Amino acid sequence: MTETVSTRLRRAVLTVALLNLTYFFVEFAVALGIGSVSLFADSVDFLEDAAVNLLIFLALGWSLRTRAITGKVLAVIILIPAIAAAWQLIAKAANPEAPDPLSLVITAGGAAIINLICSLILARFSKQGGSLVRAAFLTARNDVIINVLIILLGLVTALTMSGWPDIVLGVVIIALNFFAAREVWEKATEEHLESKALQGEVGCSCGDE
Repeated sequence: MTETVSTRLRRAVLTVALLNLTYFFVEFAVALGIGSVSLFADSVDFLEDAAVNLLIFLALGWSLRTRAITGKVLAVIILIPAIAAAWQLIAKAANPEAPDPLSLVITAGGAAIINLICSLILARFSKQGGSLVRAAFLTARNDVIINVLIILLGLVTALTMSGWPDIVLGVVIIALNFFAAREVWEKATEEHLESKALQGEVGCSCGDE
């Protein structure tokens, strides 16, 4: 990347980090208030996204090998919301009360707007920043999908007044985070192999000299 692109990328990921951190507090408070598994998992995801983008902001100047290792760490971090959702899911399965539909729709709508903005910001750099930026873009993209599903969940809940749709969506969130984590891990593995290949080429040239 040129210095100009690097500077723009750092500004972009910092903006995304601040947006995610701000909305985390909003969604987390609502999720606790209405007892929603899916909203709780999504709020934890906002916090995770903020951490990921802050880490990217710091890691852009690191070597290819270090970025690859960090990418694998981020792949594991992406699973955190899935673990949180699973914990809430198990707890709520014993008593599946329906969360407030209106709160679900309004909060998820706001989250969708934030995540859409973040994904559009990161989409310009998704193929230039390696596994780190790929991780941020995938989580933002998945969050938009999740938010739309939560909005639909609110409508279904309003019709059925059942807590089971909320639990089912929790399972969907777990699956989306799993596939995102796997893709980031694979991308980081490719970068790690690339860094080894570059080191091998350097070693060979030094030997020739």
